[in-house]
Order: sequence, then C-alpha cells, then structure tokens
Amino acid sequence: MRNGGVSFWWQQVGLPSPTDRLAGDAACDVAIVGGGLTGLWTAYYLHEADPTLDIRVLEAEFAGFGASGRNGGWLSSELAGSARTYAGVAGEDGVARLRAALRATVDEVIAIAGREGIDADIVRSGVLTVARSAAQAERLRGELDAAQVAERIRVAGAVSGHLDPDCARVQPAKLVAGVAGVVRGLGVRLHEGTRVLRIEPGAAVTEHGTVRAPVVVRCLEGFTAGLTGHRRDWLPMNSAIVVTEPLTAAQWDDIGWSGQELLGDEAHAYCYAQRTADGRIALGGRGVPYRFGSRTDVDGRTQGWTVESLRSTLTSLFPSLRGIGLDHAWCGVLGVPRDWSASVSYDAATGLGHAGGYVGSGLTATNLAGRTLRDLVLGRSSDLTALPWTGHHVRRWEPEPLRWAGVNTLYRLYRAADRREDAGLPRTSRIARVANRVAGR
Repeated sequence: MRNGGVSFWWQQVGLPSPTDRLAGDAACDVAIVGGGLTGLWTAYYLHEADPTLDIRVLEAEFAGFGASGRNGGWLSSELAGSARTYAGVAGEDGVARLRAALRATVDEVIAIAGREGIDADIVRSGVLTVARSAAQAERLRGELDAAQVAERIRVAGAVSGHLDPDCARVQPAKLVAGVAGVVRGLGVRLHEGTRVLRIEPGAAVTEHGTVRAPVVVRCLEGFTAGLTGHRRDWLPMNSAIVVTEPLTAAQWDDIGWSGQELLGDEAHAYCYAQRTADGRIALGGRGVPYRFGSRTDVDGRTQGWTVESLRSTLTSLFPSLRGIGLDHAWCGVLGVPRDWSASVSYDAATGLGHAGGYVGSGLTATNLAGRTLRDLVLGRSSDLTALPWTGHHVRRWEPEPLRWAGVNTLYRLYRAADRREDAGLPRTSRIARVANRVAGR
C-alpha cells in the first residue's frame, strides 16, 4: 500500500512539478495567495468579469497540493458551517439563501467543467446518508427505511437513510488541475513553488520576492496557520482517506452498490465514501484530528493506526469486503474556524480579503466563495455579497497547549458518544452534546 504521495487522485493523473516560480519583485492588480480551488475560482471569475486585470496566484507547492487535490470528491450542497451561526447573522431566511446558493453552485461547477472541457469523472448521483443506530436515525430523520437503503447500497446495520440529489462525484485532482489549466490559458500568472511568508496591505511577501498589488486575497484554507500572524485564525484539522484495490463485479453485486451515489453516515466521527470511476471504494474519516502547534502533514503521509481504523470502518459497512487490499492512504488538512463556520470577506480600505474555513465542505463552497470575492473586490452589491457568511468574523482559537488538548479531547468525546449509541442508546448521547458545546458548533 502506498502511503502519502499527496493523494491517490494525484498519483492517478501524475504528480505535477511547480512551474513559473516567482523570480524577484513584481506588481499586479490582484494577488491571490493560495493555488487551491478558492484562489483559482476567484481568478477565473475576476478575469471573466474584467479581462484587463493583471492577476497573479501565489502557491507554495503546486496548484491543488492541499485539500483541493486530496478531498473525498463530494461536490455537495452541504452547508459549510453551522446553520445556527448563520441564522444568528441573517435569520432563517439567510440560511435558506445560503443553502439555495450552494445547491445552485453544484450545477455551476458541472456547467463550467463541461464548457471548459474539464474531464473530472463528474457524475451527479446524489449522496446517500445512512443511520446505523436508533440515535443516528433520530438525528437523520431520513425518508428511506432499511429496505429502501438496501435497494441502493447494502450497508450492514443500516436502519434508515436520506438521499440528497444535490451532490456529484468528482475526481478532485482532475478538477483542480483542469481549473488551473483554464486559468493559465486565460493569461493569469500562476507562480507555483512560491511560498508566501506574510501578507500586508498592498503586498504579499514571498521567499523569492514581493508582489505588490492594491488587492491581496488570502485563500489558504487549512494552511492559513503557516502564514505569519495567522496561526490561531483557523485550525488545520486532519482528515484521512484510503482507497481499495479495484472491486470485482461479484463484489459490487454483493454490496449492491450498482449506482454512483456517494455514501456517508450519521456518526459523530463520521465517514464519507465514493465509488471511483475505476471501480474502487475511496473512504475517509478522522485520523489524528490535530497536530500540536497547528502543524500540517508531510506529503500526505498518515499513521498506520489511522489506516487500520479506516479499514475497520470499511469492513463494518461491508463485511463481505473483509481482507480486501488497500492500494493507497493519505491525509490532508481542512480549515476550521472557532465557530465552525466559513467566511468570505474583503476590506476595500486595506485591499485585503479572504475566503475559507469550509470545515470539510469546500469542494462546492470554493466556487461560491470565488464568485463572492469577485463581487466584493469589484465593489458590486449582489445576492452573493448579501449571504450570511459574507463579512462573518469569529474569534481566534486558544493558544497552545489548550488548542491541542481541546481538539483531541473533543474527538475522544465524539468517539465515546458513538460507542454508547452503537451499544443501543436510543437518543443522541449527552457526551456528544457536551462536545458540541466545547467545540462551539
């Protein structure tokens, strides 16, 4: 089994080498820090709105090195944050508008991929969420009973389920590489191998020179903590994924997964999975949730016990796959604000903006954030700039060692809550409710 190498997705298409490294000081109209999907979509839509803009994207490794090229491939309308938090800003109507915008964004990404010729194995198949205990069923309140769930995918122990049609399967590296290629083709300079050390009004200071621009936008998601002065802004939360060897036709028939639906569960320490275009199961979940000092992984390598934990989850869902080989494992970080809610912001007075904190629901949210940043930077008032995540501010995370102790304790509580519920507790465990309060969710 390969461990690391950024991700299976990148190994599948070929790991790129950084290109167009910044060589000395430069100037432009808009400097975007971070070459993931948030930064790339922002560049795409800004150029579309005003082709005269000189836009440069600054990326420490290569476009899509972070979460954009490592995620579970869910192009989902799932809310990137807490409905309660957004309702506190703009009421239930604001939450409804944000949900509607995310649903529309699923179609937007699919349409752009089609128009620009990006082949990312996209299938708009929906996501099946299953409940495997009475407590999970109480939370999910799904419209599918156990028999109806089994008609789609035979998940062991499933008692109910919910099918959300507003979700598509994606090969993440193909998508982000495709968007990067389109952006380059538009004339946007994408400086890879160019690590930004700090951001200030009018400038992004890198290892290889300073890029001066009246607009500087930060799009670093889980890597935000590596930027000077931003260590406690967003927590780099770890998530890990394993991918199996290709399943045989008999194995697919046995588990009943004949469609392309994505699969998730209602556990507190949840899992997420997809049937890949080449006939594998990619399944993800939490490993080591957080590394002391907001450190991130090296090349996507994850721990052996995390791999075994995910293997156990896979065979718990599908007992007949016990013994199946795992071909690849990797991990990555997602950005988590203190209130677990994403934000998009721009200050015209300083020219500084940012977007991110998607708490693991960013594959769709990045596109919506990019369009929102476009409108904010260009001074447009629109339906997007009126969404409740726009201009949302949140307090910083606690200093170490409180941050490390708190997050690791939090996930121990969630796992304990899952064990109690799996043992027959008919309602959501009080332990999970306590954990949610500690988390600020």
